[in-house]
Amino acid sequence: QVQLVESGGGLVQAGGSLRLSCVASGSPFRLNRMAWYRQALGKQRELVAGITSAGSTNYADSVKGRFTISRESAKNTVYLQMNSLKPEDTAVYFCFVEAMSYSPPPPRDLEVWGQGTLVTVSS
Repeated sequence: QVQLVESGGGLVQAGGSLRLSCVASGSPFRLNRMAWYRQALGKQRELVAGITSAGSTNYADSVKGRFTISRESAKNTVYLQMNSLKPEDTAVYFCFVEAMSYSPPPPRDLEVWGQGTLVTVSS
């Protein structure tokens, strides 16, 4: 199994910055695509940014130029640097990974969600 632990959420004023982190742990695994999603109150969960194992990234139009996703493979960690935050960025942010788990055998694909971390941007 693979577990995800997120950190870095909190309260920030509009125009400020936050950095979210998500660490994967568990049985032997290989992380493939990693991503951040968010869900605002009363809205559907939406993709914020994703990054492949090769480092290719994609972003929601609403965050392009403000947010940056990165990963540190040696630490099984994905980051989301959020700059120029706006009140409409307020949401619970979820880490998501696609992984290959090797234990117990046979190897199998997994999709894993973190528990979420709240980001609140005040105006």
